[in-house]
Amino acid sequence: MPLVQVRKLTKVFDLSESPFGSSPGRDRQREVRAVDDVSLDIEEGETLGLVGESGSGKSTLGRLILRLIEPTSGSTLFDGVDVLNASNPEMRRLRRDMQIVFQDPFGSLDPRFRVEDLLAEPLVIHENLSPKSRRQRVAELLRAVGMDESATLRYPHEFSGGQRQRIGIARALALRPKFIVADEPVSALDVSVGAQIVNLLQKLQREFGLTYLFISHSMPVVRYLSTRIAVMYRGKIVETGKTSVITSQPASDYTKSLLAATPQIAFS
Repeated sequence: MPLVQVRKLTKVFDLSESPFGSSPGRDRQREVRAVDDVSLDIEEGETLGLVGESGSGKSTLGRLILRLIEPTSGSTLFDGVDVLNASNPEMRRLRRDMQIVFQDPFGSLDPRFRVEDLLAEPLVIHENLSPKSRRQRVAELLRAVGMDESATLRYPHEFSGGQRQRIGIARALALRPKFIVADEPVSALDVSVGAQIVNLLQKLQREFGLTYLFISHSMPVVRYLSTRIAVMYRGKIVETGKTSVITSQPASDYTKSLLAATPQIAFS
């Protein structure tokens, strides 16, 4: 059984809602189907690359899978559990196994907290650890993402963008999840720094047995990292398949245009 099973997932945003009322004749035009009847599977241990241009619905789909936003219709199963109908206690348990790495390392870390507190927060909420054990776990997390333990007493603004993204990844790893949605994790970084983060994600996948949904608008990055690729356009999945097939024999004209428009990027 796939670790993640998405069936007919749909999210419609009603842009006609306003504190000043709405015009009945224009309501339909102001509905946006950000995710439109999407079905896909993610196998345990793989990286499914979700690629498409900005505004195609990729990030919305990632958040729907994690139930960070509620769908209009459809279903999601995680490890056999119905995510969308889970009770609060069930969702609390599921949150341990499903995490997200956000696009913006500058905005995803609370600037008021030191790194030690940022990484320890999930442990305080979900695990009954002594202060000493929490500090040890925080140090382990920093080492896992290639950072020194001295970072614990510093604040996010004291780090570069790449270092902040490493801290964000460490935070996602804190509860030892099975599944991580990586939502455009390198798009705000320089190419060379982004390549380091991509290689770090690969390393962590091997070490921790992670499953990824890797969201990106960059076909070269997705091609390098992914086991399979799903191509998204205007809220729909237009093509899914093994990376080697999608990149060498694309069936969709949109996929062909993505491949033609993006250069090769070297990762080392």
